This record gives sequence, structure tokens and C-alpha cells, in this order.
Amino acid sequence: MKNEINRFNIRVYGIVFDHKGRLLLTDEFRLGIRMTKFPGGGLKFGEGTIDCLRREFMEELNQEINAIEHFYTTDFFQPTSLLAETQQLISIYYKVQPIATELIPLSEKPFDFEDIDGAQSFRFVDLQVINPEQLTFPIDRKVLLMLRSGK
Repeated sequence: MKNEINRFNIRVYGIVFDHKGRLLLTDEFRLGIRMTKFPGGGLKFGEGTIDCLRREFMEELNQEINAIEHFYTTDFFQPTSLLAETQQLISIYYKVQPIATELIPLSEKPFDFEDIDGAQSFRFVDLQVINPEQLTFPIDRKVLLMLRSGK
């Protein structure tokens, strides 16, 4: 069967709140589209999920993280939507605390960059104000609603 999904794509994300209770999001330009999501990224073969998250936070934010607590793992089928070959997406979310939140380079507005592949900016948003539809991916929207409900 030509269109059969036979690969997994595992993503690991960090949920970060600042001292005001605002949620950290990243705006990115990748694969030719603008996306708003939680900070994190793809698990590399041979890497543990927490090691992946630590690596992603160092690469993206130049931050070490601690207080790592599992929050949610995808519990429904979600195919990838941006890759040439469709894969089953598994997303794992951890609540984390960067060592120096005040040193995260922040933007005041979404997509505060030129649309060049790999461009990225970070911003804190009010958990109760942000519209879930502002997040690009369905699993991130679910996680946002879970955070609001106090799961």
C-alpha cells in the first residue's frame, strides 16, 4: 500500500511559565510556513526525551532547564501535515523551568523576524487570553486547553 504510514515522528516540548504566570511560545518560520508552538523539537535516534528537551532548550534558548515534570503525551492518532512523507506524530510535553528565564530573548509581537527558514522568536502570552487557534498544531491546542483547565 503506497500511502501507508509506517514511521513515527516524535517531538518533545517544554511548557514554561514566567513569574507572572504567562506561557512561553515560539514563533518560527520553517518548511515555508509561519508557525506558533511550544519550544522544543524532534527527538534524535538514540536520544532520551529529556535529553532531547535539554538539547532543544540549549539550541533555541541557550538555557539549561530543571524541574522537569511530564505533563502530556499524545493519546490520539495525529498524522504529520508538513512533511513529504506522512508519519504518525507523537508529542511529549514537560513542564520545565529554565535556569535564567529573565535571559530568554523575548519579542513583543508575533513573528518578529524576516521569513527566512529557521527564523525564530519567543514571547510570553497570557494563558487565559491567547486563542487556541493561534497555535499552529492541533496537539498544542489541546495542551493549551488542558493547561487552562488546570490538569
